[in-house]
Amino acid sequence: MGRTDSHRRGSGLAPVRNDGGVTGEGDSYRLYGELASWWPLISPPAEYADDAALIDAVFGSAGTPVRTLLDLGSGGGHVAMHLKLGRSMTLVDLSGEMLEVSRLLNPDCTHVQGDMRSIRLGRAFDAVLVHDAVDYVTSEDDLRLVIETAFAHCRLGGLAVFAPDHTAETFQAGTAGGGGGDDGTGRQASFRERTSDPDPRDNWILAEYEFTLRLADGTVRVIPEAHRLGAFGRDTWLRLLAAAGFAPVSSVAASTDARGSRVMFVGHRPA
Repeated sequence: MGRTDSHRRGSGLAPVRNDGGVTGEGDSYRLYGELASWWPLISPPAEYADDAALIDAVFGSAGTPVRTLLDLGSGGGHVAMHLKLGRSMTLVDLSGEMLEVSRLLNPDCTHVQGDMRSIRLGRAFDAVLVHDAVDYVTSEDDLRLVIETAFAHCRLGGLAVFAPDHTAETFQAGTAGGGGGDDGTGRQASFRERTSDPDPRDNWILAEYEFTLRLADGTVRVIPEAHRLGAFGRDTWLRLLAAAGFAPVSSVAASTDARGSRVMFVGHRPA
């Protein structure tokens, strides 16, 4: 999701239809399928500028230029939009619908549909990025596979950056204001988010979203959907990065805001 803590509301009154609570499994979340065309309004690209700047700073500290970049779990391409200048970027996502959204925003990038746990492109990059799509990895075995995919696509001397929204140490349950926007045609969207940890003994948390979509004719759809997200401990991240072959590995403070503290994990592939 975007990083904003506020959202814009539509004005006036309109008929409201509530589509009922639907919880997706794996790649079946409605947000990344039938609702994908709403993504630029639900979580506008401008809201990713700060995250992209933090990631760019990590790239800048790598010691060698990052000219080729693989983005695993690229979604609608909102982070890529801020990172692609001066770089050749390849964007991989499981959702074909989200890739279509990204192609409109990033026609100059290469788009590939695939699973970040298993895809092999047969080439290496200066850097690999796994942004908050890694949140949808909820088992340690799958997290290991994602990290191995990143390692397989890092050139010798390259690096991988992982930017989860939550870790076991930093997660804070609560309700966030969400975000949203409009496209100038009368369509508007906003969302609210509530997070909780049903069982602190496991590696996942629950994010409950309410998406409010206002169509150009004034009709409003209210769609709730619950997503299961990973929240692994720092030691787990560092252990799996090292086991994949990254050296050195580290965690980097990313931000501290109303959503709590966030960290990024960085692994370097030995030259």
